[in-house]
Amino acid sequence: MKKLLISLSLLTGIVAFSQTDSAKVQNIENVTVTKKVIQKKSDRLVFDVSASPVAKGNTAFNLLKETPLVSSTDDKTLKIAGKSNAVIFINGKKTQMNADAIEALLKNTPAENIQKIEVITLPGSEFNVESSDGIINIVLKKKLTDGANGNFRASNYQGKFNSQSSSASLNFRKNKWAISSNLSSRNQIRIQEYDMMNGDARSTNNSVGYVKNGTFDIGGYLNIDYDLSEKQTLGFSYNTWYSENFDTETNLFNTIKFLDNSNNWQTHYNRTQNFMTSDDLNNNFNLNYELKLDDKGSKINVNAAYLKFGQTEKNQSMTSTTNSQNQIIGLEGKFNQLIPQHIDNFSGTVDFTKAFKSFTLGAGGNFNKTKTDNDTYLENLDLNTGNYVKDLQQSNHFVYDEKISGLYLNFDKNFGEKISAKLGARMEFTDSYGQILGSTIEVARKHQNFLPTFSVNYNINPTNSISYSFTSRMKRPSFWEINPERIYLTKVNYVQNNPFMKASSVFNQELMYMFKSAYFLQISNSYTKDATTQVPLQRTVNGVNELRYIRTNYGTKNNFAANLGMNKSFFKQIWNVNYVVGLQINSYKGSIDQDPITHEVFDPFVVDGSLVTPFVQLQNTVRLSAKKDWFLGVNYFYLGKNRIDLGTLKPLQQLDINVKKIWNDWTFSLDLKDILKTNKIYIHDVQPTGKFNIIDQYQDSRKAFFTVTYNFGNQKIKKARSIEGAASEIKNRTGN
Repeated sequence: MKKLLISLSLLTGIVAFSQTDSAKVQNIENVTVTKKVIQKKSDRLVFDVSASPVAKGNTAFNLLKETPLVSSTDDKTLKIAGKSNAVIFINGKKTQMNADAIEALLKNTPAENIQKIEVITLPGSEFNVESSDGIINIVLKKKLTDGANGNFRASNYQGKFNSQSSSASLNFRKNKWAISSNLSSRNQIRIQEYDMMNGDARSTNNSVGYVKNGTFDIGGYLNIDYDLSEKQTLGFSYNTWYSENFDTETNLFNTIKFLDNSNNWQTHYNRTQNFMTSDDLNNNFNLNYELKLDDKGSKINVNAAYLKFGQTEKNQSMTSTTNSQNQIIGLEGKFNQLIPQHIDNFSGTVDFTKAFKSFTLGAGGNFNKTKTDNDTYLENLDLNTGNYVKDLQQSNHFVYDEKISGLYLNFDKNFGEKISAKLGARMEFTDSYGQILGSTIEVARKHQNFLPTFSVNYNINPTNSISYSFTSRMKRPSFWEINPERIYLTKVNYVQNNPFMKASSVFNQELMYMFKSAYFLQISNSYTKDATTQVPLQRTVNGVNELRYIRTNYGTKNNFAANLGMNKSFFKQIWNVNYVVGLQINSYKGSIDQDPITHEVFDPFVVDGSLVTPFVQLQNTVRLSAKKDWFLGVNYFYLGKNRIDLGTLKPLQQLDINVKKIWNDWTFSLDLKDILKTNKIYIHDVQPTGKFNIIDQYQDSRKAFFTVTYNFGNQKIKKARSIEGAASEIKNRTGN
């Protein structure tokens, strides 16, 4: 059920740039500057925040939300224009923690430690990231001071349920040693309300109810650096995260209507309840060696890593016959399901950078070896005997081995002061084999992919610049997506994963114009071959309409976007704005009519259409006091009717208000999210066959947050390096 909730909640991921986090907090520090500095280089947008009025008393997370092209929809993950995900780098090193741990890291990193933020919308060949990933590189200040510092943070937020979170971080530097550590925990309850309907002119299935999910998370990280010499550094990184789901329940009242053989309407009512418990533990170990070859940036970087992930999920589901008032009459069916997942990964990377007189050469390679083991078990209750019987069709033991190696080469050159360019390519080799033990179902793949990249920037004059970028990438399915399990929503409505999913090929282009380091026009295009989604396949069996959301490749998608933005301060930094208006055109084409595992035939699901969608993002911060210690934030976004692969998404909008008080080393914040309760998901799709599918979902986005943060110690300490994990890409594919 967890994966289903994630899938439905991320339906709006394709509009990431238009949505802003409802807790957009813009904090102004007690420093006088004239403007924020934004510079466009050949492959990245650079935001110089070393003297920014939003730094003091802020966190890295909130500062990132002030950065052009960056937004957040859930106060947890960060997104870049046109990207479904933002990968966090620190000092050029990719973080290898999961989303929860990265959130804790950013919310506990003082913004005063940051020199600049680099936004890389289309990563070059040297970056080992997925096709839909953009990069945010946080460059820390270089001033080095021995000592210790840290902070505590506690937050309480109220929606339909009350939730809490807390974290603490400690940083220490002495002579050749540098240590950074963090411990975070969270206890939250989420509820999602559903009204779903599918069917055709002869049969319909309407499900109304809720999904409630309680979680407790705890985890942290430890980074240690030791300077072997002035040019050599040895680093060790460990991070861990434990998550436990409790009090998780799906409760749906289903109304099933169909025409019988006499062409009369018949109605059947039932209730589906699912109770789920799960826990997962993720441990990452990384050893890093760095050798600086000169003072121009030449270096060698070597990583070795081990990742171990384990998850256990237990589901108990029952379907009861009811009357029209949802009162239980009898038991229709009951089953127990156990869904474990275990992942072991060994990884290594080598990167070489050499700065010559007229250009910079980059080269390197990576290797990943991953083994997954998923032994799914399902048993049904025999209503005649009262005993549970193993379902041989729904129980399977799937093992999967994958080896991925890659080589890259790139050249970076400045042609005078006005033109800079980067040319590169990756060559990736994939060798994978998966099998459902005891069956004839297996999947084996061996292929190579050549992935070129190119970017160029032209500084026309001091106030005008223009840049162009092109990248090609592979997007591989997550490991949980290829585990052939079923996750039931109702007895005849469920998600089914697919071991036969192929990697998608993605080609990205971007053209950007900047004026006076405050205004920008971005035009981008992304074309995906063998695109994937949860394809909703329907068929009618004995008068009942069955719906399967099957993860599979369906065809192609083409996404176009044009964004006009402004990031500027007015009235001597009293009023700060980050505005974006734009249009996007999402086009999809493809067709699926068969279950890729069972080969059962369904009515074809056709994806063929496009739609022009406007959006507006308005972020405002107003300084309320001359002492620069009271601030008001007012933020709003609107997204028009949008075409996605599952159908048409109705307009979305959200209004948020924030009040913040800074008192010495203390920061107090009150955030009111989705005040008008307008951020609701409504998806509608009608197929040429007459089959329709409707999803009406509300995720309890209207909430109130109260947060207290305290910073202590010497704030000028340079942290230990956040080491890029060799297993970082593999970690992202665990889905946690």
